[in-house]
Amino acid sequence: MSKYFYITTTLPYINSAPHIGFAAEIIKADVIARSARQAGKTVFFNTGTDEHGLKNYQKAKELDLDIQAYSDLYSGKFRPLKEALNLSYNKFIRTTDPEHVQAAQEFWRRCAAQGDIYKKNYRVKYCVGCEMEKSDSELVKGRCPLHPNVDLETIEEENYFFRFSRYQEKLLALYDKQTNFVLPNSRLKEIRAFVAAGLTDFSISRLKAKVPNGVPVPGDDEQVMYVWFDALVNYISTLGWPKETPDFKNYWPGLQVCGKDNLRAQSAMWQAMLMSAGLPNSTQILVFGFLTADGQKISKSLGNVVDPYALTDKYGADAVRYYLLAEMSPYEDGDYSEEKFKARYNSDLANGLGNLAARVATLLEKNTLATGLKVDLKDKDIKDTAERLAGKMAGYRFNEALQVIWEKIKVCDEVLTKAAPWKMSDPKEIAVVLKPLAQTILNLAYLLEPFLPGSAQKLQAQFSAPQVKKGETLFPRL
Repeated sequence: MSKYFYITTTLPYINSAPHIGFAAEIIKADVIARSARQAGKTVFFNTGTDEHGLKNYQKAKELDLDIQAYSDLYSGKFRPLKEALNLSYNKFIRTTDPEHVQAAQEFWRRCAAQGDIYKKNYRVKYCVGCEMEKSDSELVKGRCPLHPNVDLETIEEENYFFRFSRYQEKLLALYDKQTNFVLPNSRLKEIRAFVAAGLTDFSISRLKAKVPNGVPVPGDDEQVMYVWFDALVNYISTLGWPKETPDFKNYWPGLQVCGKDNLRAQSAMWQAMLMSAGLPNSTQILVFGFLTADGQKISKSLGNVVDPYALTDKYGADAVRYYLLAEMSPYEDGDYSEEKFKARYNSDLANGLGNLAARVATLLEKNTLATGLKVDLKDKDIKDTAERLAGKMAGYRFNEALQVIWEKIKVCDEVLTKAAPWKMSDPKEIAVVLKPLAQTILNLAYLLEPFLPGSAQKLQAQFSAPQVKKGETLFPRL
């Protein structure tokens, strides 16, 4: 088994500031990356911004900004997520980076060399919100169901096409061979049915006169690459491809995470493109559900966009991470509300983990009980919890993994309350109660580190000290 592990998020468009939906995606990716590091893997964790396409160009025009100045400004709004959410990614790629542009052009040449790119006139309905073509069967009352407030564009021009139809059988063979290629299984069934129904070649360029912010098509100054074709290449350009760099050789293929609206692009279009270019397919695609706010789809037009920066400023990174991981299933749609956030915060963080740690630490300090503990996952009291946690994480079920930890926290609380060491006078009896609890808290803090890195590291430092002291309150009650 390789010691190298690669994971990448999708690249969000820069037509708006970051919202809680993308925050949820990148937090999940961060948990996976941190878990892999904890398991001894050498990790490459990629994210960045998608800066080409009609959507971004229209937004720049709306703000009367030069497209590059606009790209610099809005890409800069995503970088601070690293500190705000305590993320551990080690590469932030922009699709305007010169190295990415060169890689996208080389990728185009390789597909063209296989006879998979050709030019023709066509007319199509196009959703700028998705940056994808839409057939009549995909529309609801003549509109894209994902962006019902956005007017469809009608594109009628001569563009280049990718021979997607050529890869139907190869894609089906991929899905049959790798039965967990897409998670959850319901999404694998969905994409398999889509491919089995027959594939239509898709446009991979636009007239530069209409969409000037794009990667130039090799050998044709009048055309730029369709945003999806160029952006998908970031998953390998970030590793230094087309050069045979150590990063590319060590890390590709890797794991990709995305939202359910990205299913077709990630698990079919991109995989066919890789086959055409003669490159290995992705290892696995995780397809997460959407996030709503108070039961409604999050959108600027509805005015219900939730700002992740405002949330972390108010509650802290770990509280935001915990809510987005614990409150909802990763693969189903989930709903954010501040009322539910506060309820989770108080019950699980303030009254749960924070309260348990504070009670045990206070009693250890009051009774001057030296501990000098080290993380020990072979300890019989934590072994079952660690094994159950690993089982949940094998399927990337973050909410269920956290539930396993919180079940153990509840047991510890019950043990402490039942034993009532504060009523004891014999130091040996007190130690018999407190030291095992301190060991369990230390072990739980280690298991929690991928999920709540800041708090977990504080707890590990606190409970591995020769003399445990109460310290600051981890999660003050709201």
